[in-house]
Amino acid sequence: MTKNLASEIWRACDILRRDNNCTGIMEYVQHLSWLLFLRFLDAQEEDWESKAIYKGEPYKPVIEKPYRWKDWARKSWRAEELLSFIHNDLIPYLKNLSGSPVRDTIRSVFSDLNVIVCASGYNLMDVIQIVDSIDFHSREDAFTVSQVYEELLRRLGHENKMAGEFYTPRPVVRFVVELVDPQIGETVYDPACGTCGFLIEAFLWMENKAKTTQDLEMLQNRTFYGQEKKPIPAMLGLMNMVLHGIHTPKVLRKNTLEEDIRNPSERFDVVLTNPPFGGKEGKHIQQNFPIQSQATELLFLQHIMKKLKRKDGARCGMVVPEGTLFRGGAFAEVKKNLLEEFNLHTIVSLPPGTFAPYSNVKTALIFFERPGPTKEIWYYELPLPEGLRSFSISNPIQDKHFEEARRLWRAWDAYRKGRGLREDCLSERSWIVSVEEVKAREYDLSARNPMAGDPEHMPEPIDILASLMERKREIESLLEELSDILGNGYEEGRNE
Repeated sequence: MTKNLASEIWRACDILRRDNNCTGIMEYVQHLSWLLFLRFLDAQEEDWESKAIYKGEPYKPVIEKPYRWKDWARKSWRAEELLSFIHNDLIPYLKNLSGSPVRDTIRSVFSDLNVIVCASGYNLMDVIQIVDSIDFHSREDAFTVSQVYEELLRRLGHENKMAGEFYTPRPVVRFVVELVDPQIGETVYDPACGTCGFLIEAFLWMENKAKTTQDLEMLQNRTFYGQEKKPIPAMLGLMNMVLHGIHTPKVLRKNTLEEDIRNPSERFDVVLTNPPFGGKEGKHIQQNFPIQSQATELLFLQHIMKKLKRKDGARCGMVVPEGTLFRGGAFAEVKKNLLEEFNLHTIVSLPPGTFAPYSNVKTALIFFERPGPTKEIWYYELPLPEGLRSFSISNPIQDKHFEEARRLWRAWDAYRKGRGLREDCLSERSWIVSVEEVKAREYDLSARNPMAGDPEHMPEPIDILASLMERKREIESLLEELSDILGNGYEEGRNE
């Protein structure tokens, strides 16, 4: 990382932080994002223009004068004139671009939210000067910016509870991507992409396997697909992908659950995601699903099952709340379908605090693939480091905490493919459960470590508390559903 450039970008954040229009980290990250985006795009236009000239071809700019970065960002302005140009000319122009994938990407960044602009033109000029100093032709500079931006998103997730909803800890993301192992030529989809952590880590994983220019072209244009309901994370995610080298990401801002999943518009080879949980959807959304429920986590699970291609090897790695594993009713119906249609081969139980401070809900990672049905499920219970009762902001989950899980899972993967021994994937924290046992438990998929009967392996109090909190949330959700049913029945009775 270029130390001086990193320091300058953090200085830009400090300037934005003290501006009257940037009252918190959410605002100044948004502001910095659109400036970085336009600076990056200007460097890309220079490359595209140079290639066109080399080939003797005419070049039509994506952004025309006087709206391209080099035309206005390096111009001498009075403070009030700069603000007037951005508000009255630049942003309206960018919001109405169309006619090419790149222009559509630009429009999606600027049209779906109220673009935050500094109250002080002097602050804005100082920040523009810093951003203009970035050389996006330099791999070192580009890497530095992407690293600083990731750190900003991490801080955003920690400091703003709402932001934690769309930021998944990167060690969790990298573990999921490694186990799913997406290959070049496969399509990768995240139906709730947030800041696009899963898509970016999948890109970095697959980029290392690219051997030809055709491989790289496929990664750029025909591999990654995401959807995000909320405008702010959609914009941050687009920017994050661009900074990591995906120049025209196919990230759409839309409510994924509005699609009638009985007739999916498109299917994918791989799904990687951490969909929102604890939310509720109305009847107009629920009618898009074979098994109706207001719980977003159950609707997303059905969506993913339908969006995976109907071919051997289509697979998914995703985060679910513990309630998805143990709940009955509609949840049990969906899990029954999951076990019959797919091979649910792995469940990894995560410790409390993995998603702190956004949520203390107990969560798990589930991995399933075609073809089904499921015969056996390998469970692993990720332990907390010695002396730690819960992960937290000051003690977050790290890549090293997955080392044992990786080793044991590789043994499990070898065994289930007929290349290893069963005992090599078993330990005091990992075990195998037959599908018959799951059926006998009425499709309760909870991680029940058989070693837990030993007093030395009893759950920690924090684990019990997190599990109780999750069950309390599920009970409250069930009571609300029951209240809706009774209320609707009462209204229908009155109308007869």
